[in-house]
Amino acid sequence: MHRIYEPRDLLEAEVLLAMLDSEGIEAHLAGRHLMGAIGELPAIGLLGIAVRDEDALRARELIADYNTAQPLPYEDPDSGPAVLLC
Repeated sequence: MHRIYEPRDLLEAEVLLAMLDSEGIEAHLAGRHLMGAIGELPAIGLLGIAVRDEDALRARELIADYNTAQPLPYEDPDSGPAVLLC
């Protein structure tokens, strides 16, 4: 396994793990259980996403695409229905 990325926080890590899984890339999150020790441990560098060596390049590309993605343009909020549809 090769450590390819250090997510900002646990939420980003979970999103990236799900994205990689959806692309068929098995990923492991190192440091997940250390998050409860923040205050006693340095808060930077605890989390790390690791993948198999053969998946490292593709996983890095996917994460780079995620990090550079822009939100989709939205329609004028006043043009929709007045009631929230769930």
